[in-house]
Amino acid sequence: MKNIPLVRPNAILMLFICAVITLITDNQLFAQEYKIKTIVIDAGHGGKDGSTRGLYSTEKDVALKTALRLGKLIQDNMKDVKVIFTRSDDTFIPLYERIKIANNAKADIFISIHCNDMPVKATRYISGYTKNKKGKKVPVYKTRYAKSTSTRGVETFVSGFGRVDEQDEAIKRENASIFLEDNYKENYDGFNPDDPESAIILSLMKNTFRTQSLKLAKMIQDEYVSVGRVNRGVQEKSLAVLARAGMPAILTEIGFISNPDEENYMNSEEGQAEITNCIYKAILAYKQSVEI
Repeated sequence: MKNIPLVRPNAILMLFICAVITLITDNQLFAQEYKIKTIVIDAGHGGKDGSTRGLYSTEKDVALKTALRLGKLIQDNMKDVKVIFTRSDDTFIPLYERIKIANNAKADIFISIHCNDMPVKATRYISGYTKNKKGKKVPVYKTRYAKSTSTRGVETFVSGFGRVDEQDEAIKRENASIFLEDNYKENYDGFNPDDPESAIILSLMKNTFRTQSLKLAKMIQDEYVSVGRVNRGVQEKSLAVLARAGMPAILTEIGFISNPDEENYMNSEEGQAEITNCIYKAILAYKQSVEI
């Protein structure tokens, strides 16, 4: 099915339609008998989309390990819930296919698991001194490229309206996977990561479960905080993997792989158990709160 083009003149109409649908959804969806029967767990990145790494591990591998462990925890303890993985090995899955899997399965929750990372920054420094033709001592400058290794914490995203004057690192990094897809121009017709209006419209297309997504995201963050993790909060971002979700959908960053301590934590047995237990407990609490 060909995606709806993201045409600039339709922005206001799209906003109006989505606002009406959201109001209807908030008032009617959970008024009827409702059970969470299917959860789709998405391990971020994979295959050729796997350049983000720490000192010894990659985001795609940590995300997959966490996703599979979370899925098993749900399957072992929530017998009435079906778990579907967008990937179970080191495979590249296009972003639109990930959410298509959830939509086709009529999933009740979509959870995408990622590791955070800090951008590489250039720092100019004086490496020594030399003398110019006049014999005057002058500094010799070099440039060092490095990431911050001290930034830490957890944050959870939901698909949001974004800010028209903002293109931050989270949006750029997560949406960058689009351009690894062979037919990205067709699959994301009109999408331009540098055009804030495109990001806004993309995030609105299936944003009818915003309230429920925010609720689940907050529950996950609360569980992280309860075990002592640094809380970077719940944020609304124009992330392509969430934009067309027909169910409550979140993307959770379980830690900074650029921070050696958090990389060790995310790869350890203790860390894996704690992270997956936090997400599981949030899912259970969310399930209990929406089921009649």
